[in-house]
Amino acid sequence: MSELDEAWALALAEAEARARAAGRKDISEYLALRSANDLTRQIGSDWLLTMFEKVAAEANRADAGINISREDEHRFKVGAAGMVGTRLNLRRGVRMLFVETGWPRTPRDGFIRGGGLACANIKHLGIKSESEELRLVLNPGGTPGWIARGRKHGARSEIHEAEVRNHIAILLDDSRVHPRRS
Repeated sequence: MSELDEAWALALAEAEARARAAGRKDISEYLALRSANDLTRQIGSDWLLTMFEKVAAEANRADAGINISREDEHRFKVGAAGMVGTRLNLRRGVRMLFVETGWPRTPRDGFIRGGGLACANIKHLGIKSESEELRLVLNPGGTPGWIARGRKHGARSEIHEAEVRNHIAILLDDSRVHPRRS
């Protein structure tokens, strides 16, 4: 968590306490929900990024040669909304896989159309057909889950470790760099 995120969480907690002390139950409930949603967003984003790092590290132990780096305070667009979060960069030679997660932080960033607490993109540089857009949602049991939408998965499909492993396999697939000619 960045210093700004920590300061934001502290400011929200103080505002919630002031609202509760002033008898403003509506405001204190809103701020409590906001804090809970921010925690869910952070946990969901951390899980997705950590899962990609874990699978890439496993591949590196088998000499895959994947360079792994992160960019915090990364900004990206989903539709007209601005997302702020983290981008994970996985590079193998000229091949690159980007995983970016985030959510709107201020009113000027807009909002996530179509629902969801946060957004993520899995982007294969040069292989757009394998890229995916994800939404973080709360499942019926209240647990967060990343849902892929689009032509690859149909209407909705939750992302699990198997899908992460598939994306790393695509990064490692040298036949996609130099297609065979007959």
